[in-house]
Amino acid sequence: MSYQPYGNQEYYPPQPPPARTNGKSIAALVLGILSIVLPYIGLLFGIIAIIFSAISLKEIRMRNEQGRGMAIAGLVCGIVGTILYAVIIVLIILAIVFLNGDNVNGFSNFNNI
Repeated sequence: MSYQPYGNQEYYPPQPPPARTNGKSIAALVLGILSIVLPYIGLLFGIIAIIFSAISLKEIRMRNEQGRGMAIAGLVCGIVGTILYAVIIVLIILAIVFLNGDNVNGFSNFNNI
């Protein structure tokens, strides 16, 4: 049997641990996607996604973490979801106001025939 002497073994220096992924950027991405998909509460999820994205981008810069792309995607999805459902809610409110505006004091605009 041939054994290699102890001194001829190759030495590999220890590798640094991989950078961590920021948890808030993952949450921002999930909430941003939900803000587009879920009706009515998408507005709330979009606002929370925007806040989480801003916080995670700041933490990623300070701590040198991973997840910048997820934070940006969560920010974009959160903005799109917020604008989408804000416009829908405004249109619903305007429709209710204009459709209710036809009846004044309980009387319709039709003449009594």
